[in-house]
Amino acid sequence: MMQTSGIIICLSYILGLLFTAIPWGGVWILLLGVVGAVFFRRIYANLRKFALKREGAVGKDKAIANNWTATPHPRIWLIAGVVGLLATVYWQLRVPQPGIKDISQFAAGDNSNLEQLVIVRGLVDSNPRVTRNQRGQFWLAATQLDEVKNDSVRGASRRELVPLEGQEGGGIPKGVTGRLYVTVPILQSTGLYPGQQIAVTGFLYKPTAASNPGGFDFQKYLRQEGTFAGLIGRQINILDDEHPWGWWQVREKIGRSHASSLGVPEGPLVSAMVLGSKAVDLPYDIRDLFVRTGLAPALAASGFQTSLILGVVLQLTRRTNKATQITLGGLSLIVFLFLVGFEPAVLRAEIMGFAALLGLALERNVKQLGALLIAATLLLLFNPLWIWNLGFQLSFLATLGLVVTASPITQRLDWLPPAIASLISVPLAATIWTLPRLLDFACVIIVYSIPLSILTTPFISVISIGGMISGLASLISPDLGSTLTSFLYYPTHWLIQMVEFFDHLPGSQIPVGSISIWQMLTIYLLIILVWLVGWWQKRWWFAGFIAVGLVLVPIWHSANNLVRITLLDTRTEPVLVIQDRGNIAVINSGNEGTGRFTILPFLRQQGLNQINWAIASKFTGYTNDAWLEIMQSLPIKNLYEYAPKLEDNIATQLLQQELQKQQGIYQSLGVGQPINTPTITAQLINDQVPILKLQIFGQSWLLVGNIKSQQIKELIKSGDLSSPQVLWSPSESLQDLVLALKPQIAISPANNLDRKTLSLLSKGQTKLFFTGKDGAIQWTPNGDFQTFIQTTENKSSVL
Repeated sequence: MMQTSGIIICLSYILGLLFTAIPWGGVWILLLGVVGAVFFRRIYANLRKFALKREGAVGKDKAIANNWTATPHPRIWLIAGVVGLLATVYWQLRVPQPGIKDISQFAAGDNSNLEQLVIVRGLVDSNPRVTRNQRGQFWLAATQLDEVKNDSVRGASRRELVPLEGQEGGGIPKGVTGRLYVTVPILQSTGLYPGQQIAVTGFLYKPTAASNPGGFDFQKYLRQEGTFAGLIGRQINILDDEHPWGWWQVREKIGRSHASSLGVPEGPLVSAMVLGSKAVDLPYDIRDLFVRTGLAPALAASGFQTSLILGVVLQLTRRTNKATQITLGGLSLIVFLFLVGFEPAVLRAEIMGFAALLGLALERNVKQLGALLIAATLLLLFNPLWIWNLGFQLSFLATLGLVVTASPITQRLDWLPPAIASLISVPLAATIWTLPRLLDFACVIIVYSIPLSILTTPFISVISIGGMISGLASLISPDLGSTLTSFLYYPTHWLIQMVEFFDHLPGSQIPVGSISIWQMLTIYLLIILVWLVGWWQKRWWFAGFIAVGLVLVPIWHSANNLVRITLLDTRTEPVLVIQDRGNIAVINSGNEGTGRFTILPFLRQQGLNQINWAIASKFTGYTNDAWLEIMQSLPIKNLYEYAPKLEDNIATQLLQQELQKQQGIYQSLGVGQPINTPTITAQLINDQVPILKLQIFGQSWLLVGNIKSQQIKELIKSGDLSSPQVLWSPSESLQDLVLALKPQIAISPANNLDRKTLSLLSKGQTKLFFTGKDGAIQWTPNGDFQTFIQTTENKSSVL
């Protein structure tokens, strides 16, 4: 009874944290506890009465009579309800909030202070990393802030916190608190280490939330790290050159040993498998490769590495006494924890590792499911915010799958040799329990992840064990560590080649779009039924059929019925995505970053697997990089490019070659040549301004670049400019174009108009949108234009 009561209370605490996603979540948990107490009160009373009557019973009657002792007392359900309510309160209390002196208080909400140069003094809080745009990034614990009157950046002292030469402080330096997400030129971050005192000159800003469907929510990411502002650094002054000892030195020494012996990317990959990708500056192409093929867990130091370490230590000490085994096993777990960092997945594995050592000490088998529940409860007591951490969720779901599902799968594969059956059952069980959550997050199904996991498990095991041994050896003797590491080159190189082979197989990823929370919960309900209920266990295939239908049927319905225009927030040139009952058209692509972080995430969230028509017009900042980036993930059937310039020759040739590989069609057009497709009609009428006319679903759109008042009058007289229903224009030209053309809808990327201009424009009948403030703009035949940010806020308020 005590065991059952503990399970109920632990689950109620976890459920209470999950219910923070809905209003009054704690109250609902309390009501569930009250209902459970009322419902089980009568059952409990009847069982007890029956037990008293059958005190002298034997056999089956005695077993039935004693069942009342295993039934939780009604008060347990009330306690569970109260615990769930307190969990929601506790979660609210632990949500990070900026303090009065937090440095984010000095960053304007609209980021208008990006022209105000500041000097921030503080302690480096992490090892520097390289971002995708080749800048150095690190966390800074801020202690002091000073504004700079003169923003000219010239030579400066490297030892003292004083304004840079030619700069004047804006007043008395302010004492501040809080962490900063700092990016600087890559050479400026070289050589920084945790605990070092520095002064960074740059511009403060507040992070923005996602402004496009499927986009990265930078604001949410920083909040999870307890950070509310960022700093775009231009120069760093070193204030303290002392090198206090830290675990970062051990990590660096191991990483240098691997990299010097194996080179790049093999060396960093071995280090990542030993220490986790967060502790190693792994090249992004290798990181992305492993994520695309479903092998991202191999780069996360967690249960696999922990079990390897503990297993190796216990095996090496099997001939010693039990106390020695437990002591050395515990020390190895502690050292590994400090070496890789206090990540949720690592802590979960550590707790379960110590549970195994406790079972060894008591000579009892540890119930893995109970150990997992205790680990989850302890970690969420330590930090309840981890309930929404993706790594925490996937770690526990994968482990739960291994505990409750791997064995039944192995039993069904009894016709195979046990070793092969185990190799299949482990990744399959983990995938079953993590796939619904990954569909909600990543929106794709990785087709070959299970066979690839089976084939690469021996390589990953050898590399992980070898990397640990060679890393430890390098701490004692660098030469010995390098020699041992060199034996890992071919296994690591073959592993990369194998992953690349599977990544290039046709249909390696199937976009399915983001599933709703209700779809995800229903699929997990089916999985739990198969786990616990005998009827469903015999009909597991039926549950799988329902789960597949829950994912595919909505996708099929949307692809065949959805009609929508989406103008993405790109801050540069206008990018439109038109969805017409399965036919997809994309107009403009921006630069490579726009393709990777804006267009592809949106298309992936929509479950789109190809682009039927792509139109490249000549707007400011146009390059072919984004189209090449997009085609790495999605094929383009037809690409129309307006008047490629001679200097774009190489990029155009690369574009044509990639299209030929995908059996796509490339067509170069001159200014004025129309494009006619079943979905849209397009025509670039001027490549100097530029001006692109569109006809979409009976609506006339006009996309106009920077243009002067005199040019507008001339183009209106020539007939090139006519009043559209929807106008897109930079803010510099918006007033003149709106007053001259009087469109129904006017859209601009930035809201930097003065109040007088906004007041003048608002007096007319034109409705204004600013993607920089409103996010992506979407139109459907059944409704008006909707803004993504406002729609997201409304959904959040409902939940």
